[in-house]
Amino acid sequence: MTTTLASLARPLSPDRADQTAYWLLRVGAALCFIGHGAFGFITKAAWVPYFGVVGIPESWAWRLMPTVGAVDVLAGMAVLYAPRALPLVYMTVWAVWTALLRPLAGEPVWEALERAGNYGVPLALLTLTGLPRSWRELVTWRDQAWHDPQTLARVRSILRWTTCALLLGHGALGAITENAVLATHYADVGLPELTTVGVGWFEIGLAAAIAMRPLPALLMLAAAWKLCSESLWIVSGAPIWEVVERAGSYAAPLALAALVVSRRVTKPAL
Repeated sequence: MTTTLASLARPLSPDRADQTAYWLLRVGAALCFIGHGAFGFITKAAWVPYFGVVGIPESWAWRLMPTVGAVDVLAGMAVLYAPRALPLVYMTVWAVWTALLRPLAGEPVWEALERAGNYGVPLALLTLTGLPRSWRELVTWRDQAWHDPQTLARVRSILRWTTCALLLGHGALGAITENAVLATHYADVGLPELTTVGVGWFEIGLAAAIAMRPLPALLMLAAAWKLCSESLWIVSGAPIWEVVERAGSYAAPLALAALVVSRRVTKPAL
């Protein structure tokens, strides 16, 4: 990760920037699903209401969690070691559905937006390596990024709005709903009660700034901020998988920063 961050400080050729973004997205998508799957194996009480949305009783929810976890870990490992379109399609669709389960279970809609990294990152990687046009392409090895301007423009757009959505969602949970979990995290490091609202508005403002102009400095700030803020889960005593499963929230702004820097370096002078 240090090498990747250092590379963003140097002028990037198009090919190197595309491959930097490719690896950030590949690792980010994989870690997200491996972390999420780990909770399936160890089981997580917070998942029970989501099974209830589709009529699965609590007793069956506990039994099904390890199976769900195993599928997620396998998908993550497949993308990490042998990337193909099929697991990326699964990741995108499944992550959208699991994000929507939050508001369907009665939670604020911001919970679905806050998890944009879970579905935006695999979608961006799928787009960067070429959308499948046949059944055969679903299982074709994908170890290179496409370099055509149209593809890169689509990927930048996906990552831009993914980054904005995850910041907006997390920010709104603090600023608007004053989420109790976030309040606990800040209290655990000795911050005052008003921190939850203040930090929330900061994240909303950062999302708005990136929406208007995705400057590399803003994107690097967003990635660093997300990594630091999500690390508060560990401070609060939660398993490290809480940080791992949010890898898409760090990968999205970093990958976009690489593509934005490359675009500026290679843009012809007017």
